[in-house]
Amino acid sequence: MPSPYRAIFSAPGSREFSAAGFFGRMPLSMMGIGVVTMISQLTGRYGLAGALSATLAMSAAVCGPQVSRLVDRYGQRRVLRPVTLVAVAAVAGLLICAQQGAPEWTLFVFSVGAGCVPSVGSMVRSRWAEIYRGSGRDLHTAYAWESIVDEVCFIFGPIISIGLSTAWFPEAGPLIAAAFLLVGVFWLTAQRATEPVPHPKSQHTGGSALRSRGLQVLVATFVATGAIFGGVDVVTVAFAEERGHKAAASLVLAVYALGSCLAGAVFGLLHLNGNPGTRWLVGVCAMAVSMIPLQLAGNLPLLAVALFVAGLAIAPTMVTTMALVEAHVPRTKLTEGMTWTSTGLAVGVALGSSAAGWVVDAAGAKAGYAVPAVAGALAAAVAFLGYRRLAGPAATGGRGQDDRHLRTDDDEHVA
Repeated sequence: MPSPYRAIFSAPGSREFSAAGFFGRMPLSMMGIGVVTMISQLTGRYGLAGALSATLAMSAAVCGPQVSRLVDRYGQRRVLRPVTLVAVAAVAGLLICAQQGAPEWTLFVFSVGAGCVPSVGSMVRSRWAEIYRGSGRDLHTAYAWESIVDEVCFIFGPIISIGLSTAWFPEAGPLIAAAFLLVGVFWLTAQRATEPVPHPKSQHTGGSALRSRGLQVLVATFVATGAIFGGVDVVTVAFAEERGHKAAASLVLAVYALGSCLAGAVFGLLHLNGNPGTRWLVGVCAMAVSMIPLQLAGNLPLLAVALFVAGLAIAPTMVTTMALVEAHVPRTKLTEGMTWTSTGLAVGVALGSSAAGWVVDAAGAKAGYAVPAVAGALAAAVAFLGYRRLAGPAATGGRGQDDRHLRTDDDEHVA
């Protein structure tokens, strides 16, 4: 492990909570694609599969920020454990209904419950922010490390989910995803020493973290970015099935995540100068442009190469996003602020997967790659329009003089 990464793990408990976060985040890459694979195998209907995946994502988008707001007030352990039990019970109901051929409306009802999962990545990042508050360089490396963990989840998650659902039984992917969630959350919340201290309700002034103008830009852009990811997932499964190698979709999607993982590892070693808002804009535009070659891929090997290149822009953009969130929202709402970016992605995944499913049903898999291309163009447009809110000094959001000093310190280090 390169020395900057080794250094951040010198903090007591950091290895344990990061490892727990890995398990807790596996469902992020497994559940949606597992449901798509399960339903497409049981019914052959990608439209229904995409709609259920979209329902999961939309439920997570609605519930995630509310769960994180409660976490900021009452602590991770008190909130995450009961929420996780509700989500796991709903997953069980979804799988039973799918296996028994229950009416479609029951699938949507349980999908809503299954989507009520905590944003484990935000919980882990808030622990890093608590440990390395005021040390921007270490925090930059920690955020980069967590982006690598995210991408490792997306490398192995689809392989496990699609592989088990195709080789074992259709419900296996979502079932294992629920098991990962249960283990990860309970392991994470058992670690009390590194849990951020909750802030009492009296400190939560000014309403939601989403009132920050900078955060609004990040979330809006991430809606379109999420549509890229959701569209790519659904269309790639259909593309591989059309060519008689449905199980290979997991490998192709893993290559997509591998590109992001490698880029994130390198990015975490860099100490960059300049405005992080500018780096973020460049990253969003790079993601948009990388969707163009997908329209030309005629077979799985070429598709894998195109997705690997596309993945190189993801992790650096995500790392920069977390730094911008930390700069633009108050400390008392940091977990909520980070979750709002995940919410934007979840909404986008819902829209992208649903749109891609209908396009695949209507015009075939290759035509479906127009969905992430359009989403990329929208992401770039929104980023350009909102760039001025991120390029200038961040509003203090109620932090106070001490927090403004720390934010400036962090920005200098992260830059």
